[in-house]
Amino acid sequence: MLHTAGEEDGVEHTNMAEYLSPGVYVEEYDSGATPMQGVSTSTAGFLGLAERGPAIGQPQLVTNFADYKRMFGGYLSEAAYGSARFLPYAIEQFFANGGSRAYIMRAVPGDAKAASLTTGVLRITAANPGAWAENMRVSVSSASKAKTQVLAVSGADLTLKNADGFSAGDVVELFDGKAIAHATVKNVLDRVVTLDAPCALDVADSKVGTAKYIKTCEITITARLDDSVETFENLSLKPDALNNVCVRTRKSDLICVEVLEGKASAREKAKDKDGKELPTSASPAAIVPFELCGGGDAELVLTLVGGANGSVLTVTADAYTGKDDGPGRRTGLQAFRENGNVSIMAIPGVTAPEVQAALIGFCEEKKSCFALLDVPMDIKKTNDVANFRDMYDSTYAAMYHPWLEMMDAGAKRSAYFPPSGAIAGVYARVDTERGVHKAPANEVVRGCTGLSCTYNEGEQDILNPIGVNLIRAFTGRGIRVWGARTISSNGLWKYLNVRRLFIFVEESIKANTNWVVFEPNSATLWSRVTRTIETFLATCWRDGALAGSSPSEAFFVECGPTTMTQDDIDNGRLICKIGIAPVKPAEFVIFRITQKTASASE
Repeated sequence: MLHTAGEEDGVEHTNMAEYLSPGVYVEEYDSGATPMQGVSTSTAGFLGLAERGPAIGQPQLVTNFADYKRMFGGYLSEAAYGSARFLPYAIEQFFANGGSRAYIMRAVPGDAKAASLTTGVLRITAANPGAWAENMRVSVSSASKAKTQVLAVSGADLTLKNADGFSAGDVVELFDGKAIAHATVKNVLDRVVTLDAPCALDVADSKVGTAKYIKTCEITITARLDDSVETFENLSLKPDALNNVCVRTRKSDLICVEVLEGKASAREKAKDKDGKELPTSASPAAIVPFELCGGGDAELVLTLVGGANGSVLTVTADAYTGKDDGPGRRTGLQAFRENGNVSIMAIPGVTAPEVQAALIGFCEEKKSCFALLDVPMDIKKTNDVANFRDMYDSTYAAMYHPWLEMMDAGAKRSAYFPPSGAIAGVYARVDTERGVHKAPANEVVRGCTGLSCTYNEGEQDILNPIGVNLIRAFTGRGIRVWGARTISSNGLWKYLNVRRLFIFVEESIKANTNWVVFEPNSATLWSRVTRTIETFLATCWRDGALAGSSPSEAFFVECGPTTMTQDDIDNGRLICKIGIAPVKPAEFVIFRITQKTASASE
């Protein structure tokens, strides 16, 4: 047996495989540290009102503002949405300030309604609530997935030139050059198609280029909204068909289709080119799907009605906090329980205490997210800002003020916006360029041309110690983030980069040590775990995330008899103790200057 190097633990590794035949056996085993990759800390999660988009299920990933507009619509007007209109602007500012990935969850008021329309047996409903669907056009047209000529007819059995595309249950159209009839396919065997009744038309013709034919009858549905077009071709109304209309349109971003029972009209009879009825077999012809949908000679062009945005001007807190109705049915903030990628959370412009408290509680419970809080724009006095901040105490949240003056692309004028969207972009930019250990402060806020109010140093002397991070304008240096504190009363966690560094280390270890589960809980495993984590932390130290002049000063990792008892081992527990020395930001830079006098000898 061949062994690779790296048996620092001094334990011989053996394999329990059987060796029955003489020969040479080469085997591999893992003995060294397992490589660990740091998790992302720059992915943001946003929650708020939007023009359209999914309101139930998992948050949707967008990688630029164009993605957001395609999925959730454009800017929201102040007249229609009031103070709840800031989500699209926050997303735009997030990407403008360096963000690259964001998960969006749309909140909707409880009285919002989805537009719908019934045509024949089809009920078409907008994919999600809102008045946006009244700008959408849905067209329904006749279609066919297969067409060929009939070579021979024997009662209800038709021998086709090519039976590909024909299946049991299909509605087919028969044409003998003069008259048209419809029937239903009962069975398909090789090239023989059996109808539900004997064929009364002379459709058999083996000549090339004949006008006689048999073809299937389906429908095509197209939904158009602005630049978004969804087309679903050759759909069947049969419940068990592979191309069933409900199944094929299930993943549509615009519409939801339902087939209603008992809406079909009486079966029509065969007609000639002039529309006159022709005698057929005793069994009436099947109704074509397009006619069941209310179609005639031309395609149907439909506009959905009845959609409503709900009470967006007076939206209540429960629209944001959401409901936990189980996997795939969660709404609002609860939907982010299904997402493990988000590390920065914000509800832009929503300053209701119950909503912000729910966001803080969510981040504290999950322990992998950090919340960004806005202060109401009309709160400007230092005492009022301090009183608002005093409602919370958490190491998993930071508060920013004042609001930012930026271009309102929707109204074509300047307006004030909550800072959380832009600040999330600053977080992502600093994480990418410097690392999560760098405090996201003394950074320019891109796109910002002014502030809703200006604070001086004396006022910041009051707000900074209590954890309100101010955004200030400096002559010749632009508008910058000038604070990096959490809203915690615990001095160990007063700097937000320390909390976010711990989130990074904890989540990285959690994501990269799943291989340990169910391994033999022995000294060999303890040694591998120790080496794996030490290697990862050494990399963090070299990147400047940990303090100390050497790895031993920056961190320690213990795993073995000193961290667990025999009772722990008997109960399947492996306990590893880790200590790290995070770097702290140079918040107060002090230069002490004295007067240097000339000596007497000079």
